[in-house]
Amino acid sequence: MTIEVLIANEHPVVRFGLKFLVAGAPDIAVSGEAADGHATLAMIRQREWGLVMLDLCMPGRSGLELIKMIKAERPRLPVLVFSPQREELYAVRAIRAGASGYLSLRADPETVLSALRRVAGGRMFVSQRVTELLASHPVQDGAMLPHDRLTDREYGIFSRIVSGATLTDIADELSLSIKTVSTHKSHILDKMTLGGQVELVRYAIEHKLLDTVRE
Repeated sequence: MTIEVLIANEHPVVRFGLKFLVAGAPDIAVSGEAADGHATLAMIRQREWGLVMLDLCMPGRSGLELIKMIKAERPRLPVLVFSPQREELYAVRAIRAGASGYLSLRADPETVLSALRRVAGGRMFVSQRVTELLASHPVQDGAMLPHDRLTDREYGIFSRIVSGATLTDIADELSLSIKTVSTHKSHILDKMTLGGQVELVRYAIEHKLLDTVRE
């Protein structure tokens, strides 16, 4: 039985590369593509899929929110995150949001195909590093680091801010008003007890959270 994959990624070159890779696998087919969060939701509502291969940073919706929305509508539909973000940044949140696996954009072709087959078969696919992160990640509020207290939406905005995005950039990317993004920023600073953007960036550097979020 062929695994029918929906690729949700805003970058045409990534979608092309994945289609080229999958073309050599007789049991896997890329049957659809989506370039933003809204299109992804529309496509999963149209038909049945074997698996969604999702980038966390697409226009329209936060990737973590999108995972939750997909699982709310299609609880049995596996989601494999395929993203340039380092595992330390998003892997734990993605798995807890409902993803069945987290794969780095740096993964070799055989690992990608193995991950697709494993997740489509109802199993988890995570690296040893992600397994360690899941085991060590604190779940009790008292033990949480400040950034762990952020909601998924707040964490996405926090990551974009420390990567250099302006409030206007973030508002456009996530289809939010600038006022809403500004409010989220205030909540982030309050929850993390930090005084401003410079302190946010310093915190991200100290905790090795600074990475390229917006490609």
